[in-house]
Formats: sequence, structure tokens, C-alpha cells
Amino acid sequence: MDVKTLCLGLLSLDEACGYDLKKNFESLFKHFFAAGYGSIYPALADLAEAGLVNCREVPQNGRPARKVYEITDAGRKHFRDALDRTHPTHKLRSDFLVMMYFADQLDKNRLQRLLDTRITEFYDATAHIERLTGPRSADTPAGARFVAGFGKAVAQAAARYIEENRYLLESQANKQRKENPGKTHELAATLEERI
Repeated sequence: MDVKTLCLGLLSLDEACGYDLKKNFESLFKHFFAAGYGSIYPALADLAEAGLVNCREVPQNGRPARKVYEITDAGRKHFRDALDRTHPTHKLRSDFLVMMYFADQLDKNRLQRLLDTRITEFYDATAHIERLTGPRSADTPAGARFVAGFGKAVAQAAARYIEENRYLLESQANKQRKENPGKTHELAATLEERI
């Protein structure tokens, strides 16, 4: 699914400006779909040009007019068609996992910091999702509750996995550094520069 389709989905719920959509990406979708102004505004322009959304300007005191987007009937149909034809994949791109794959080439202290930081980030993500969902009210859509619960479960499981299995990486890093200290340091420095 692309940014345009997700913008249509959000606009199917309510009209919004680009700033509102960005806030939704940063809060509601933070744990599974990233998008910034650099992709949201071009997507909105393309959607408007295709007749899938309408845009109206709302005057503001002392500031430029605010552009508010509203989905059209054609946009609703396009969004529903996209939902029907999209094969949902669960993609994962993780610099963290790439670094862990080569953990035996990292400095022990750097490895420990990376693991500690990632655990903290997963628990922070869990807390973020809990703040968003708060007391679950009857008017919260079932899909939103499902996605929040899924994100929370994944973050909690990942944090627990790292906590319970970090010894695999740390013991290997210690062993590798003892056997080949010069080469390991050189490769670790190269990896850190790339990431």
C-alpha cells in the first residue's frame, strides 16, 4: 500500500489538511507506516489532479490559507478497489537487525548500547500505543483497536526477545573479539560508518 492510498483511507474517515494527515502518520501509524511532508503533499496533489479528492482553501488570520482535502465518490471507490486488490504483506526493514546479524563484529560496549536502546524504544512504542488507545471507547473502530493491539503485542514480544536472548550476541561478540581483535575493530568501524 502506498502513501496515496493511505491518504485516501484517512480522508474516507474525515476531511483533513496535510498537517492533520502527517499527525496521523506520526501517531496512529507510527509503528507500521512512515510518511512525512515530502510524500504526503505530493500524494495529495496527485489525488486532487486525478479527481479523487477535492481541495478547498480556508482563510486563516495572519497566515496562509489552509488547504483542506475531502475525498470524492471516485476517491472512495478507488480506495475500496485498492483494498480489494492489495495483497497484504508484512514487510520489515530493520537497520537494527542488519547490525545484529553482524554483532560478532561490533565492539562489546557498542553492542550492549544498541541492545539497551532498542529495548527502550520497543517499550516506548508500547507506551505510545497505550496513550493513543487509552480507555477503549465504543466509538473507536474495531480496525483501529486491532492495529493498536497488534503493534503493542509485536513491540512487547520484540523487547522480551531481546532481553531473553541478548546473551547469544554478547557471548559471540566477546569470543570473536578475543580471537581476532584487529580485524573485528576494523569491520565494526566500517559497519558503523555505513549505518
